[in-house]
Amino acid sequence: MLLCKQKKNRGPKGNRLLVSITVLGSAGPIRFVVNEEQLVADVIDTALKAYAREGRLPVLGSDIHDFLLHCPIARSDALSPWEAIGLQGSRNFLLCKKQRTEGMEDVGRSSRAMSRKGTGNWKAWIHKSFSIKISSH
Repeated sequence: MLLCKQKKNRGPKGNRLLVSITVLGSAGPIRFVVNEEQLVADVIDTALKAYAREGRLPVLGSDIHDFLLHCPIARSDALSPWEAIGLQGSRNFLLCKKQRTEGMEDVGRSSRAMSRKGTGNWKAWIHKSFSIKISSH
């Protein structure tokens, strides 16, 4: 008599993707597998947990509402936390900490300070950091 093992049901159906998330200010990307139907907020949560588990620096925290996920190739604005990660058409993402403001009166002051400092060139820095080739032997 032959016994058959049944496959365990592993949640929602769909394709799985290997995503690579680069944390701004960290040494290298975090890679893990997600379901293409998984929400961006869930991917941010998984990335923060993996980042903390690996003991990476700088210490980020665990509140997903303090972070934005960007798709630097497709568009420059942050992804909505409520859209599916598979809709982006990309597997490489950038995780950034949100800019905190004390109040509405500080918003104008911080934007003037940013324009004086010349920190508005973050897109060029992102593209430059992604173009660095690391060879392994």
